[in-house]
Amino acid sequence: MEPVLTKNIRPGREPLTLRDYEQAGGYQAFRQAVTKHTPEEVRKIVLDSGLRGRGGAGFPTGRKWAAMPAVENSPRPRYLVCNFDEMEPGTYKDRFLVEGDPHQFLEGLLVAAYACQCDIGYVFIRWAYKHPAELLERALAEVEAAGYLGRNILGKAWDFDLHLHTSAGRYICGEETGLLNALEGKRANPRAKPPYPMTSGAWGKPTLVQNVETLCCVPHIVVGGAEWFKSLGQAKDAGTKIYGASGRVKHPRCVELPMGVTLRELIEEHMGGMRDGYRFRAALPGGASTRFLGSDHFDVPLDYDSLKEIKAFLGTGTAVVLDDKTCVVDVNRNLQKFFARESCGWCTPCREGLPWLEEVLGEIEMGRGMPGDLELLLEQAKFIGPNSFCALALGAVQPLESSMALFRNDYEEHIRLKKCPWKA
Repeated sequence: MEPVLTKNIRPGREPLTLRDYEQAGGYQAFRQAVTKHTPEEVRKIVLDSGLRGRGGAGFPTGRKWAAMPAVENSPRPRYLVCNFDEMEPGTYKDRFLVEGDPHQFLEGLLVAAYACQCDIGYVFIRWAYKHPAELLERALAEVEAAGYLGRNILGKAWDFDLHLHTSAGRYICGEETGLLNALEGKRANPRAKPPYPMTSGAWGKPTLVQNVETLCCVPHIVVGGAEWFKSLGQAKDAGTKIYGASGRVKHPRCVELPMGVTLRELIEEHMGGMRDGYRFRAALPGGASTRFLGSDHFDVPLDYDSLKEIKAFLGTGTAVVLDDKTCVVDVNRNLQKFFARESCGWCTPCREGLPWLEEVLGEIEMGRGMPGDLELLLEQAKFIGPNSFCALALGAVQPLESSMALFRNDYEEHIRLKKCPWKA
């Protein structure tokens, strides 16, 4: 497969400047979109391409753009906000893309802003991403000097300004409405929906919220066309995807592959297999808030629809691999500690339930588990997820429920032996 999103990424070297990026064909899509297409035509191309959001939920991008209200009589300004918070444990694909090719990301953002006739844009970036922020500041200055930002861009009656906004932190800022509250300087609590951000988002105005990888796909769709993009996927979803893996694989990294590769292909062919002395047990296919897939699902395509058929989720597509020498109980205790800490505290099931899960798992791990603890954990998990205000708690219980289905004996051994059998 010829690289698409990664064709300009040069590991170990500085990313392309604007001049070099343009010599490699960069900003052709932006100029083509603005000078040869109406905003409606660009939206139609993206809708027909089958592009789905790469932030985790997989919502069709074209449908989100179409949900923006018509420009006529629309409240102004209209906003575009990019979610570059990326605090999902095990996920680093957006950083990989921006550090490797910041102009690809900015071009996709500009095309989206034109297609939805946005006036102001914000890149909401994780506070710890200092190097990507420096690269974006430098690229943004080049874009502004080239006349791709500001007033009457490329001779059209369209104005657009773009700003970087450094997040104060917290995982909940990755939820789109929590992100908007944080951007406005408020506590990052998720909002009730409807209204959705497309009609009432930042400061109550129409707002398009998109993920970094999603925007990086857009320039290639404009130039290559909808049918070409659909042809890149090898299962049920279109395009290529930045997949990755962490854990005890030989080469933990990000790679661009056709949408729909299997977990077997990802780990054995592109990550070099497991490190010597370790065997595969399971993997969270898309970060910490997805369900564990065992060896029975090694050959299920990693795309949104195929995983949905087995009641699993693609998430971010960056797998966290569990090996045969790592205690699954301790892994889940650690994950629940993260989710409990990162809860915004808005709703009782999440605020009170997640710390309780962490506490019970800690007791089991320390050899103080009691008969009946596993049933209590599952009962509590089934209550927390559907009854919390946003999807944080629902995602938090996914690894717990799925690991108990796959490895219940591991949990029972902790209680029976009154210690962790994985530790000397």
